[in-house]
Amino acid sequence: MRPLRLITFLHNQVLGVRPNLATRTPAQSLPAPQVLALTAAELGHWQLQHRDGLATAAALLVALPVFLQAPWVRIHPFSAALATLPLLLLGLALERLALQRPRSLGWSDAGPLLVGFSGSWLGGCLFWGWFRLHPLWHLPIEAFALPLALGGLWTRRWRMAASFYLASLLGTACTDGVMALTGVMGHWIAVLEAAPADAALRLQQAAQGVLEPLPLAAVSLAGTALAALCRRYWSHPDPAWRLAASALATTLAVDGLFLAAALWAPHLSGLI
Repeated sequence: MRPLRLITFLHNQVLGVRPNLATRTPAQSLPAPQVLALTAAELGHWQLQHRDGLATAAALLVALPVFLQAPWVRIHPFSAALATLPLLLLGLALERLALQRPRSLGWSDAGPLLVGFSGSWLGGCLFWGWFRLHPLWHLPIEAFALPLALGGLWTRRWRMAASFYLASLLGTACTDGVMALTGVMGHWIAVLEAAPADAALRLQQAAQGVLEPLPLAAVSLAGTALAALCRRYWSHPDPAWRLAASALATTLAVDGLFLAAALWAPHLSGLI
């Protein structure tokens, strides 16, 4: 740096001529504040796109079991549960790839997110495949990976996986709790054991009970609380919170879709 400074001094002070491009340092080609501002703008834009992409991926992974896992588990629960293995291996491979190639920032959280999803997928397969007639076992079975998730929440490497799994588990807990408060849980076994035509009628009657004043107030209160929670953490600077907010918001939307289906088209519900 000293020869360059000397040359610059000689040109500016002695000769009165600015140094040419060959004698300029890279930093001199653009003022430092502009470089920093450009870098910060680009980084902020990438971070926003990255968080939006994660939120979209989380929403899709929450909705996917509704359309794919539910019918698959009814037809062949063992193969549905076995599908957890390729999901987990793919997530681990992507996470390993992100460690080996730090420049691939767009994929840096795809692996952990898939690992968290594989935990939710396996819990859903275990319950709906073999324990669907025992609604009280729903949450404990879904929470089989809770200790791992709580541990991963405090690590940078698995924070995304833990965030998605815990948000999905919280959504499940809220859904089961509201179903118990509104009396829908009492119709669970009857709906699942009935023939399809009779099950649709029973499910519709259970859903109509939710429209009573007290159950409807409980549903509205729970929905408002979840919506407020999602809104609060949607703009959080930590992507893990935005991911959790997206998963919870999608759970809320899916629950609303199920309630609407139970009222007007019960034969389309995932319970039947």
